[in-house]
Amino acid sequence: MVTSADVRHELAGLADPRRAQGLSRFLQMTPGGYGEGDRAIGVSVPEQRRVAARYWRDLSLAGTEELLTGGVHEERLTALFILVRKFAKGDEEERGRIFRMVLANTDRINNWDLVDSSAPYIVGPWLVDRDRSVLDRLAGSSLLWDRRIAVMATFAFIRVGDFRWTFRLGERLLHDPHDLVHKAVGWMLREVGNRDRAAEEEFLARHYRAMPRVMLRYAIEKFEPQRRREYLAGTV
Repeated sequence: MVTSADVRHELAGLADPRRAQGLSRFLQMTPGGYGEGDRAIGVSVPEQRRVAARYWRDLSLAGTEELLTGGVHEERLTALFILVRKFAKGDEEERGRIFRMVLANTDRINNWDLVDSSAPYIVGPWLVDRDRSVLDRLAGSSLLWDRRIAVMATFAFIRVGDFRWTFRLGERLLHDPHDLVHKAVGWMLREVGNRDRAAEEEFLARHYRAMPRVMLRYAIEKFEPQRRREYLAGTV
């Protein structure tokens, strides 16, 4: 039987101390950074995806949760890659268990790469045809990662042409204190605009002057240069 120890052993064999140093800086695991206290061992994302592809069928949900609650960043990201695969292939019962597991462990989904690799592929898809009030709870959390999860989950709704919750949470988080939330909101607004430019600009018309600069820049990144300049100058 495959266990979490087997996955940990394989990841440890792929570890690269030099890459670990770079990843620690990139994901701000250093003192004072948003990822402070985490530990990287230096396994690349493609390598983690290959490990997940080998183990996702045979590693139990309990074993996957052991990885997700571990102290090594790559173990948690690999666990999320496994959960995404299990969710995509699972029946309704298993998908529900995976959704609840993710929500029960948001304190371990504690960097933007972990959030972005899971929320749009598990949390959002589970909620597409269900009550979404959990997103309001997450958006009101004091935990940065809960708030980013709420925003990134709306990517699943955007993909089916439903922008309401992106706008709802974008409005609510307009003055969030953290730039990782600003970036997520701007990114999702940009995704709306990729599908319906008029809908995005209608939202921007109401809010762009109050938006944090990084949120606005992300939101208008695909606009024509002149239009971007107008938004940034406040002359739209």
